[in-house]
Amino acid sequence: MLTVDFDRLAIKPGDLLLDLGCGAGRHTFEALKRGANVVPADLDRSNLPTVAAMGAAMSEADEARADALSTPVQSDALALPFADNSFDHVIVSEVLEHIPADEAAMAEIARVLKPGRTAVVTVPRFWPERICWALSKTYTSSAGGHVRIYRSPELIDRLGRAGLTFIATHHAHAFHSPYWWVKCAVGVDRDSALPARMYKRFLEWQIVNRPPLADGLERALDPFMGKSLVVYTRKAANEAEARRVA
Repeated sequence: MLTVDFDRLAIKPGDLLLDLGCGAGRHTFEALKRGANVVPADLDRSNLPTVAAMGAAMSEADEARADALSTPVQSDALALPFADNSFDHVIVSEVLEHIPADEAAMAEIARVLKPGRTAVVTVPRFWPERICWALSKTYTSSAGGHVRIYRSPELIDRLGRAGLTFIATHHAHAFHSPYWWVKCAVGVDRDSALPARMYKRFLEWQIVNRPPLADGLERALDPFMGKSLVVYTRKAANEAEARRVA
């Protein structure tokens, strides 16, 4: 289940991509398939061995080059262990809403991105997220919970102040908004509750089988109720361009 539209990133074989907050690796694996060299990084180390194992399996199946996946890195977004201007692309999916010092994280993203290259950020969309906050205190107060809700202009402005110029935006995962409303209503930790369990089965069926009718319906609903806001940005190619867009 991809949140980022990889066609907008225009990845070329050999491009170096940072998947910051990689989680289980969904964007890492798609980038590998498209020929990128990928560095997966996450503050939570629990998924990193699985990401490494899946990358190795892709290599064995000739779905990725053997040297394309770097060793996954445990990393804090506020202090990335990478040199300035290291990456051709940075993906930061569903991360910033967890970080109190989000603008410091944005500055780090811009710092490690090469001039003229792209970074894409995804966060929960404002109004579906607002419903979740209204339905459940646990949704925000649990460990690793969400600490803020972004409106699109606010996020774009903050990214701009960090040195990342807005390119485009869209929304994704309309079917996931009702799922999280149900979970918040019955209890975010009660996955065994019948409404949440049945809706999860539907989502898993859709993700695995990709039925054209369901996929088409979700794409039609994304602009109205997509759970994720996706923002594409570009770092200025040189100081003169940076001054023009500042």
